[in-house]
Amino acid sequence: MKTHLSLFSGIGGLDLAAEWAGFTTVGQCEWADYPTKILEKHWPDVPRWRDIRTLTGESFHEKTGLRTVDIISGGFPCQPFSCAGKRAGKGDDRYLWPEMLRVIREIAPAWVLGENVPGIINLALDTVLSDLESEGYATQAFVIPACGVDAPHKRERVCILAHAIGGGGAMRRHRKLQNAQGDAGSRIDHGGRTAAAITGERRKNESGFSGMDDGVRTGVYQANTDTDSQRLQGREYDQNLQQGGVQTQTMRTCGVHAPWENWPDEPGIPRVVNGLPHRVDRIKCLGNAVVPHQFYPFFKAIADLLEEARRLRGTA
Repeated sequence: MKTHLSLFSGIGGLDLAAEWAGFTTVGQCEWADYPTKILEKHWPDVPRWRDIRTLTGESFHEKTGLRTVDIISGGFPCQPFSCAGKRAGKGDDRYLWPEMLRVIREIAPAWVLGENVPGIINLALDTVLSDLESEGYATQAFVIPACGVDAPHKRERVCILAHAIGGGGAMRRHRKLQNAQGDAGSRIDHGGRTAAAITGERRKNESGFSGMDDGVRTGVYQANTDTDSQRLQGREYDQNLQQGGVQTQTMRTCGVHAPWENWPDEPGIPRVVNGLPHRVDRIKCLGNAVVPHQFYPFFKAIADLLEEARRLRGTA
């Protein structure tokens, strides 16, 4: 079983992407009431925390029986970095990256996947990467648009990946916790050839992250420079919506997109039906959520690497 702990879960966008890739979500943490109800509906048996400050290594063990997980994901609050806010960065009281880092330190996952808005790049990305590296992780950041997975808008998001280096402190803590956990089936060996395949220094072309980078780029991003045809299909799309048609773009080809500047930042479609209860809550949740398809390639690549490592260990 490949295990996943979800922080700042929202309505479970990253959780969906993780589970599509074969991970089992073993814990969730979400502060807000309405998203928590969504999580309770779709993940009724998953242990949950409402305040990340109460999620500790010991409380995690008490609720799940586990000491560590294969991956921790979290879209830590974007308000400190978002163009829609004051962009106060670390001065914003919603700057909760230090709490996510503490959970990572205490639970010592093999992998970390963080998510945030592009505004973090100039305000805190270097700090986040440096913090992870100081804990013994190799790091890499990616910027992914929703239009890269065939959604009709940009919705660019930053994906922060980190992997515990084979001989580093994070991996030693991970192995120690796995041994304490006593789950032989989930133990991972990242030594030798496997370590060379999945770790790398930050911003260098090591085989692990560069291979993932190449896979994401070739498998997701394909630009189409024929902007006139893209504008035409966009007009037909809008007319279709106005006439009550289905929300599809019949002229679009999967994986072929206009340059990013020709796409709106957010979808130009009605997000929820008028008259539904909790409409404001629904819109807020959707606005804060990720497009799961944007992050699925990363979860899938990590899942494949974990499987390869276990095969090499003979524990698959």
